[in-house]
Amino acid sequence: MTASTSTPSPVRFTTHEALIHRLVLATLFGRVIHISQIRSSSPTNPGLAPHEISFLRLLEAVTNGSVIEISYTGTSVVYRPGLITGSNAGTGAQAGVVQHEVPAGCERGISYFLIPLCLLSPFSKYPVNVLFTGAGVITAATPTGDVSVDTVRTAILPLYEQFGIMNKLELRVLRRSCTDASGKGGGGEVQLVFGHQVRLPKTLHLLNPGKVRKVRGVAYCVGVAASNNARMIEAARAVINPLAGDTYIFSDVSSAPFLPAPGNAQPGAKRKTGIGFGLALVAESSTGALFSADMACPPKGGESPEDVGRHCAYQLLETVSHGGCVSLVGAPTVLTLMAMGSEDVGRVQVSKRVLGTVELIRLARDLRAFGAGAWGMRESVTTRPASGGEEGEVVISIVGQGIGNVGRKIA
Repeated sequence: MTASTSTPSPVRFTTHEALIHRLVLATLFGRVIHISQIRSSSPTNPGLAPHEISFLRLLEAVTNGSVIEISYTGTSVVYRPGLITGSNAGTGAQAGVVQHEVPAGCERGISYFLIPLCLLSPFSKYPVNVLFTGAGVITAATPTGDVSVDTVRTAILPLYEQFGIMNKLELRVLRRSCTDASGKGGGGEVQLVFGHQVRLPKTLHLLNPGKVRKVRGVAYCVGVAASNNARMIEAARAVINPLAGDTYIFSDVSSAPFLPAPGNAQPGAKRKTGIGFGLALVAESSTGALFSADMACPPKGGESPEDVGRHCAYQLLETVSHGGCVSLVGAPTVLTLMAMGSEDVGRVQVSKRVLGTVELIRLARDLRAFGAGAWGMRESVTTRPASGGEEGEVVISIVGQGIGNVGRKIA
């Protein structure tokens, strides 16, 4: 077999860190990926976790021709990506909707599935319409670090507009749920409609953070008194109002979802789950830069609504103080879309604190492993501090690979 006809060797990674984003990159770049040593040192729970297996099933539902091979112990995965078909009838969708059930043992929020699915959706051959149901759907922020569904809707989906992807994007919260005392909870229901597919994302040039001009937010409570929302909003506004005049926080009160109670002697018995409250805030600058903060009550309680509102407001101020045009929550989405764009140089200005995080350093190495170009960096002249150090901002230059939507090119 000649070198021109030989298949490229798989991209190899180890451990479960960034497993989901690596699967997304493998699908976008069309490269076979081999991940080993997935929690191999764990004596009780080695191998893939329930939420990771659930995402693999979701990936199989929105693609056609994908092959997933999992070892007997679950500590090794080989993924051969197929074509992203979205919610096309006959490839996992019924009546144009892919219904994905999240298992009850899932400890991750629904944003764990939504953010990578949004990255795949612009490069799908057909529109994406996925309905998340099941006992494991958590719409609030979680202790594992997942943001709430409101942050995805108000702080991540608007970032796609910078790349010319803005039509037919909708994230519907049909039923809210929080994390229960066991750290799992669930019972929510969320639907993602992503109907704008493009051949190539536009080249991004985002170099001016601007100044914060308005703050918006959503205070939500599930199965508790509506006065908790008013208390969170009052505490948050006490911190934000002296700094930003245009502030509006919406209040959403929901009843607790009911799930079957199999341990109950009475047949057909149900129990309440997903009870709690939380707050999601987003600040928008004059140039369209978004900064978000998310806070929910602990699963075991012990924190008042005033503390949740105050801590969320302080978290938002800290995110804004870092500077840059992209926060840590939205940086992986923006940088990945820049790498998938046309063969031109895109530029974005980020904070040094954001750039120095483990997530972005790992993302740069992963993109390099899949064949993307190295990032160019230079210190921003307009924000260069007099003393140097960790403060300040950096301009990242990324050359797009021009791969884009393979399915749209075939069609």
